[in-house]
Amino acid sequence: MDTFDISEVARRTGLTTRALRFYEARGLVRPLRTAAGRRHYGAGELARLHAVVALKRAGLPLARIGQVLHARGVDLAALVAAQLAEVEARAAALAETRTLLRDLDRRLARGEPLDLSALCALINEGDTMQQDWTAISNRYLSAQGEADFADAAQALPPEFDQKAYAAAWSDLSARIAAALPLDPTSSVAQAFVAEWQALLAPFTALATPAMTAGVSAMYDDMANWQSEQAPPFAPEIWSFIRAASAAARG
Repeated sequence: MDTFDISEVARRTGLTTRALRFYEARGLVRPLRTAAGRRHYGAGELARLHAVVALKRAGLPLARIGQVLHARGVDLAALVAAQLAEVEARAAALAETRTLLRDLDRRLARGEPLDLSALCALINEGDTMQQDWTAISNRYLSAQGEADFADAAQALPPEFDQKAYAAAWSDLSARIAAALPLDPTSSVAQAFVAEWQALLAPFTALATPAMTAGVSAMYDDMANWQSEQAPPFAPEIWSFIRAASAAARG
């Protein structure tokens, strides 16, 4: 029977060996073992691994994925069909969103007030886009990172104001965008970095290495998902913060 060892699976799938071992520890995937104890994956194990990753990208927590696979097993054809349907539905939804926003943009440019129906549609669209964040972030978070984020969400103080926090990020991003281009070593750039780090404080206080690595990878790869979900800041702002932060450390 053809099999791949864990290193080959990691190379071909883009998953880390740490993530593969984590899925195994959670009982989600059970690789074969050689006489020497080395992990190997055959067709059945890889089909199950695909199911885990597909369900994770769909936003299911690991505990729920385990329940689903235990109850139903792996239906590879159904998973592929579901992924195809999801992609087609997302494309259709994006087309509708683009049409809506272009229409509202034209109306606002003409100075027309938005009626109640248009405002409700805009609010609903914003809520839909927010729901898409889980599907995107799960592409970049390792299994450990996802588990760490779930724990961190429970650790936030009850008085934490998510709306005010988001507004503070929007304000800072707008001011950075207006100031670019900037020398990353300049005093203005370093002041922006200090503000950025201060706003990150609630996250950094709870962040694990797996969380930090996943978030950094997600924003480094912004070009590949910004058509699905509007990022909180432009790619050039992220590049600037990366450069200015490196200058601060240097």
